[in-house]
Amino acid sequence: MTTAESAPEPSEPSRAAGDFDLGALLAERGAERYELHTRHLNHQLPRMLRTIGFDKVYARAEGAHFWDADGNDHLDMLAGFGVMGLGRHHPVVRKALHDVLDSSLADLTRFDCPPLPGLLAEKLLTHSPHLDRVFFGNSGTEAVETALKFARYATGRPRVLYCAHAFHGLTTGSLSVNGESGFRDGFAPLLPDTAVPLGDPDALERELARGDVAALIVEPVQGKGVHAAPPGYLRAAQELLHRHRALLIADEVQTGLGRTGDFYAYQHEEGVEPDLVCVAKALSGGYVPVGATLGKDWIFRKVYSSMDRVLVHSASFGGNAQAMAAGLAVLSVMENEGIVANVRATGELLRSRLAALVDTYELLADVRGRGLMIGIEFGRPRSLKLRGRWAMLQAARKGLFAQMVVVPLLQKHRILTQVSGDHLEVIKLIPPLIIGEREVDRFVDAFTAVMDDAHEGGLVWEFGRTLVKQAVAHR
Repeated sequence: MTTAESAPEPSEPSRAAGDFDLGALLAERGAERYELHTRHLNHQLPRMLRTIGFDKVYARAEGAHFWDADGNDHLDMLAGFGVMGLGRHHPVVRKALHDVLDSSLADLTRFDCPPLPGLLAEKLLTHSPHLDRVFFGNSGTEAVETALKFARYATGRPRVLYCAHAFHGLTTGSLSVNGESGFRDGFAPLLPDTAVPLGDPDALERELARGDVAALIVEPVQGKGVHAAPPGYLRAAQELLHRHRALLIADEVQTGLGRTGDFYAYQHEEGVEPDLVCVAKALSGGYVPVGATLGKDWIFRKVYSSMDRVLVHSASFGGNAQAMAAGLAVLSVMENEGIVANVRATGELLRSRLAALVDTYELLADVRGRGLMIGIEFGRPRSLKLRGRWAMLQAARKGLFAQMVVVPLLQKHRILTQVSGDHLEVIKLIPPLIIGEREVDRFVDAFTAVMDDAHEGGLVWEFGRTLVKQAVAHR
């Protein structure tokens, strides 16, 4: 019989013949990946990937690069939509996860106070000293849901304001503050929240005057289109909100943890101190899903006002040891390897080199962003020949030209990027925060080659005609 005084030592992994063998399973069934998705998951994903030629098979990854089944190196300028902030398989994060698994911790007992969540909360809060407490969930949309609930409860008001074109997640509460109709259509009824234009304090004040607003949630730099809040807007919004006893929620799920050249994007504007801050993505190290909602002490004390309410908001996997270990390792790497400073320097190099091309290419309208969150926008050309081709694409579907650039970047130059949003002629670059001058050179050289081809009427336009046919066929 086992007692507390004679707890067994962790046993060595069993090697019985019936053991699960992940390597063998992948070797046997890995080639079926697209068919498995077609049969059992979102069947439109493999269809879309095949349509645009993105149906690759990637075999391994490290840092800002991954390799296909033929051993070809690809540059990642997407970072898993921002999840891979430190690139893939950072050795410090890997070691932390091996360590926590090998420790055989008594995790998620639900009736104890394990140290790792407290340590990660303490470390996170050092980067936002005006905040006091943290709630851990499992994703960015959960972090937003937590902020929405806490803001409503703390203020006693029902309505949350959000900015047009915002993206805050796809669960029902987060979807209620999502500024894109394409995500919202067909999922009504949603919560009674209201959109205001980004950067318009007058519109914000008109809504606040109604007296039922709990908070404004805002991305300091919007992911869709890569639009930063205008200078002074966050500070003005904060003052208006507090005057009307409402809260400011900063959604830093994508912009946080160094992405824009400060630890948080709201820190680019002096005096801005959000009441609640949502983070996720890069905090995971690319391994274990995690989300965090940071907030002021009085808000948490209102939500958890008595022992009867101790579990009024919780998450079954929130604060699990693996996620906490990954988060602690990520923050350690950020400090020890000067990640934020690298983002500032590399981001400015990349943005300035791309901006210098605007005068060279008439199809290139703008380059904007902060740190390593950069938007490349295309626009109507001046020359008659290119205007005709541009008009053909726009008539079929807005956003096709940006897709025409993304595809040869991958197929010809082995660089993964994304169009910034539906019906947008904008490419968004959110590479791993560890890239340097070599990766900047590679991207700029490839982008220049694609722009040269587009302006010379090359193969880019052949693919464009294919996209036009498909767009028209699916109307």
